[in-house]
Amino acid sequence: MIKVSETAKKKVIELMSEDGFNCATDFVRVGVKSGGCSGLSYDLKFDKSQRDEDKVFEDNGVRIVIDKKSFLYLIGTTLEYSGGLNGAGFVFNNPNANRTCGCGESFSL
Repeated sequence: MIKVSETAKKKVIELMSEDGFNCATDFVRVGVKSGGCSGLSYDLKFDKSQRDEDKVFEDNGVRIVIDKKSFLYLIGTTLEYSGGLNGAGFVFNNPNANRTCGCGESFSL
């Protein structure tokens, strides 16, 4: 399961509506791919379709879709949003990550 903080929820709803997505029916697709300075990087985008192998979760009013392979890396993760001076963006608080890079966009297990 992936949790969504209140600040991330507000930003997801705002960005989805700006991009023509509906938070009530569409998804936030979260995944993991090879790359980044720590070996693996997070992938986040909006999506309207669900695949057979996807796992679907809903937390704090946000529907999240994760492919089966990425799910293993993301169990227990909380999606947050930071608007601080070091840059605004979504942050993945992943308890499975042993090491993360300085920008927080990549990790290793």
